[in-house]
Amino acid sequence: MILPGRLPLPVLLTAALLGSLLSLSSCAPALQRVVKVPTFTVQQTRLTGLALGSPAIARVTIKLRIDNPNPVAARLANINGHFYLNGADVGTVNLPNIDVPARGSALQDALLELPVSFQTTAIWLQVARGREMPYRVDGTFTADFGALGQPSFGPYTLAQGLFQQPAILP
Repeated sequence: MILPGRLPLPVLLTAALLGSLLSLSSCAPALQRVVKVPTFTVQQTRLTGLALGSPAIARVTIKLRIDNPNPVAARLANINGHFYLNGADVGTVNLPNIDVPARGSALQDALLELPVSFQTTAIWLQVARGREMPYRVDGTFTADFGALGQPSFGPYTLAQGLFQQPAILP
């Protein structure tokens, strides 16, 4: 029995949840406290080419796994960062939009053409000769969670690891 002037508990809980979701979509900092940050893991790095002409370019393929711990699907956009190899900033990284299912993951191949400078030539030659090099990708991204909003994350380290592959140069 519902008493006059009182609402049943399920109606009150639903109203409270909808009210909090509506207020979160207009307040990004509050949304970031509720939404968990999607994570990036590098599955593989590969130097596919090294051209030391003019311009000098290193072609790199990075296979990424993106995990979404949230109960709603996300579209990650504006993924921008810097690729560091052995501590040296070797270029910018701009990834395409990536759709990640709710509580799921997605794989993405990133094809990078990074400039080779006088300062970074020795590092790229060592990678091409099969020497292990530490790397990291620092950056930012925006996640579209539909009705929950579009928070931006970063800057922070998106991924890091050791770049090693069989030698492609003697």
